[in-house]
Amino acid sequence: MCELFAMSSRKATAVTYSMNEFSRNGSKLRHNRDGWGIAFARDREVFLVKEPQPANDSAWVKFIAKQPIKTTTAIAHVRYATRGRHTMENTHPFRRTLGRRIHIFAHNGTLTGIEQIVDDAALRYLPIGETDSELVFCMLLSRLEPHYIRQKTPSLETRFEVFSRLCEEMKILGPSNFLYYDGEVLFAHAHKRIYEEAGELVGPKPPGLHIRRCRTNTLHEEVTCPGLKVELPDHHAVLLASVPLDDQGWEALDEGTVLALKDGKVLMQN
Repeated sequence: MCELFAMSSRKATAVTYSMNEFSRNGSKLRHNRDGWGIAFARDREVFLVKEPQPANDSAWVKFIAKQPIKTTTAIAHVRYATRGRHTMENTHPFRRTLGRRIHIFAHNGTLTGIEQIVDDAALRYLPIGETDSELVFCMLLSRLEPHYIRQKTPSLETRFEVFSRLCEEMKILGPSNFLYYDGEVLFAHAHKRIYEEAGELVGPKPPGLHIRRCRTNTLHEEVTCPGLKVELPDHHAVLLASVPLDDQGWEALDEGTVLALKDGKVLMQN
């Protein structure tokens, strides 16, 4: 099972993240050890670190776990490979450039038969690797690209509509939990996922994502769970995760929920 995490914050927020510990939150069987990655966005740049192997002995993991990196938007992914080899190009999150902005994408699920429905002639972006996840990312960017007239960013409503329509199409093929950052707004689609119950894998079933809205007026409040710490110094933040990270106000998102988030607030939802 893949594990997803994302954060949108009004101010740059310190995030300390250990993939090795975090991957245990939703998997006692620890199937999700085929790679990991995390993207820290701030202003117009993104710091992306990923590796196509387990996090256990990674020097990068140890470094990131000890370095609070300040960011306004973060996307993290721990991979359980169902499609594609254990290579860097098949490891999430994926990164591309469109409209003079860096776009980041991560997916939890398997989209069976996506190759049969994609229109290769309409793909303005081509996948580098072999995963269904990167292919749907390329489909999304290919549909968005015509709206970036003269590199001008289209309206939020247009971007939300294109993303939502693609999510509807992908749901037919399999679990479609998506995290997508377009250099300005964090988009999310909650669908359904595989769960562990009594030591066995069951599903897929909803919820695919959970949300926690953080509003604090006290300094130095933190969200902490094994492998993750998010500092919340007196401002709004929204956290998304495959499974609740603690017992502090997480809500399951309904199947098919689409969100657009910026500065720690939900801008649009359906």
